[in-house]
Amino acid sequence: MPGNGAGGTGTEGEGSKMKKAVHLLISGRVQGVFYRYTAQKVATRLGLAGWIKNLPDGRVEAVAVGDVAAVDDFIAWCREGPPGARVEGVVSHVLDDFPEYQGFSITY
Repeated sequence: MPGNGAGGTGTEGEGSKMKKAVHLLISGRVQGVFYRYTAQKVATRLGLAGWIKNLPDGRVEAVAVGDVAAVDDFIAWCREGPPGARVEGVVSHVLDDFPEYQGFSITY
C-alpha cells in the first residue's frame, strides 16, 4: 500500500480523541461518477487525511486517517457514494500504522 508508514496501532489515543487508520477497496459503478472528487470533499470536511485513487480493475482504493468517528462516517459515506454511483461493496481493513499525510488527496 502506498504511503504506509510507521507510528502506532490501528486505533490510538491522542489526548481525549481516538485515532483510526483504514484501507478501503470500493467496488461497483464507482469510476466516472465523481466518486473520488466527492470523497475528497467529504473527507476534508470530516478532517481526515489520506488519499483516494482509481484502480485498473474498476474499483476505487483509499486510505483514511483521523478521529474514529470521522473515519467511521467516511466509511458509511463510501458505502453510498455520490449520486450516479452504484456501490456494490466496501472492504475495510484497519491499518496497524498511522501514515502521515498532508490533507486528503486524489492520486493517480
